[in-house]
Amino acid sequence: MPRIRLKRPRLPRTRAGRRRLVRGVVAGCVLALTPAAWVYAATADRIGTVADAPASGVAVVFGAGLWDGKPSTYLANRLDAAVQLYRAGKVKAVLVTGDNSRTEYDEPDAMRGYLVQHGVPDQRVVSDFAGFDTWDSCTRAKKIFGVDRAVLVSQGFHIRRAVALCEAAGITSYGVGVDAAHDVTWYYGGVREVFAAEKAAVDAAFRPDPTFLGPKEPGVARALAG
Repeated sequence: MPRIRLKRPRLPRTRAGRRRLVRGVVAGCVLALTPAAWVYAATADRIGTVADAPASGVAVVFGAGLWDGKPSTYLANRLDAAVQLYRAGKVKAVLVTGDNSRTEYDEPDAMRGYLVQHGVPDQRVVSDFAGFDTWDSCTRAKKIFGVDRAVLVSQGFHIRRAVALCEAAGITSYGVGVDAAHDVTWYYGGVREVFAAEKAAVDAAFRPDPTFLGPKEPGVARALAG
């Protein structure tokens, strides 16, 4: 069987050709980074700490993985911030949104258990079992649970995208960026956000329905009234 020989790409030989190549590379980089710049611009004054967060009624905590059925360190840090928001009187209800696409993996119930264990009353916790990504979580919070205003909780590398998407979904949002050790996961998350911003820009522009929509649920309204 004959071998297929791949030709090495050749750089332009002329000065004008090299200039066109450089311009093309620069244009490609600008296009790739434009969505990330939009995320930062759209959330410039909407990020802070638990102490900075306004009273908003509802905190939305995004899933961040489980270890042996328990919240991962990153997720536990998010939940700890939600507990602080509740104890400070900034929120009266916590909407936990995550992945429960298979029976053996249940982020929302693990998140609920952690919050209750740390002093948030069970009746103040509402579960969204179909928060498969950030856009799904934001648009379901609005369309299914009737959330109009919320404090969002996530790690610093993700919180700006969460705020931008929830704003696009119609939720007046303030983001609490949780500190995290600059480990491999943190660096991976930061790099991933550059590419995730592209999907976020598309979601914000076209506002598709989430993976699962379904009927409205009164859980948040009941928790706030309780």
